[in-house]
Amino acid sequence: MKKFFTAAAMAAILFGMNHRAEACSRVNYHGADSTFVIARCLDWKTPIPTNLYVYPRGIDKVSDNKPGAIHWTSKYGAVYAVSYDGGITEGMNEKGLVVNGLFCKGSVYSNENTEGRPPMSLAVFVAWLLDLNETTDQCVEVLQKHDFNIGGATFDGGTVSALHWGITDASGKSVIVEFDNGEIKINDMGDYWAMTNDPQWPSMAAILNYWEGVGGVNMLPGTVKSPDRCVRANFFAHHVEATDDPDLAVNIARSVLVNSCVPYTYLIQGEPNVSSTQWRSYADIKHRRYFFDIVTNFGIYYVDLNQCLLNPGSPILKLDTSKETNLMGDATKAFKAHPGFNPMW
Repeated sequence: MKKFFTAAAMAAILFGMNHRAEACSRVNYHGADSTFVIARCLDWKTPIPTNLYVYPRGIDKVSDNKPGAIHWTSKYGAVYAVSYDGGITEGMNEKGLVVNGLFCKGSVYSNENTEGRPPMSLAVFVAWLLDLNETTDQCVEVLQKHDFNIGGATFDGGTVSALHWGITDASGKSVIVEFDNGEIKINDMGDYWAMTNDPQWPSMAAILNYWEGVGGVNMLPGTVKSPDRCVRANFFAHHVEATDDPDLAVNIARSVLVNSCVPYTYLIQGEPNVSSTQWRSYADIKHRRYFFDIVTNFGIYYVDLNQCLLNPGSPILKLDTSKETNLMGDATKAFKAHPGFNPMW
């Protein structure tokens, strides 16, 4: 990474120091022999019930319930993490493409130029990308057309779903997608191996560059604020063993991520928006295994997409995480046939 320290970097650092702790961290673990694990935590001030679904190929879908919505038929099967049983937070498809949504307070999706475009609900935006694309570059090409107007329902008592997304494919190529006053900004992550929340990526990259110059062996920022978590995750992701052992790779990625999580029920006096980690996921891209780790459960479990029927006509499968609280290891057979979730448009 480039090492530089400018007034802009200092401004970004001060912004980060004074910004409230919000939600979520994402780590790109680069192992050996094309081993990549995308580890993320979902942090929020209250529990966000999240169920897992496996959707096969060949399902007709729609981007919204408003007139003029986009219609598509899924080319690839995928596993989705569906929060509140109504909106896809993240997922991985059978080609190893991973898309994760993280909170980003500065996101503004629309402007006067986007208002007349086909509506795209946040509830299915991740599915749209995973269903039709195999690589990060294909997603970028689709997104750069920007022939849609994205938006969605509020949640948790009126909270706006302000998000940005990390996208990684089987080659390890990663980008961060952000909406800035209605304009899509796509940032190549390059040698940055972590993302969190605010500030938006150009300012966050300046913070990471500053701390790269400081070095992390003797000192790293230790608070739960978004920039501090990003700095820690990025440093450790670059300084752990690169293995091709799939189980060890997931566990290394898990240990890096946990170092940037917020302890469950952690509170700061006078700071109501501190968010503690609710669940974590680990997408083993090479082996197509998606792990789920709810912090109030004792075990971590996974679904193996290689063992799922994904051909057209196969059933949609669901794992109700509120009922399956004692799972550990391979949970593929615990998924049950289901009609599918109802999007919160």
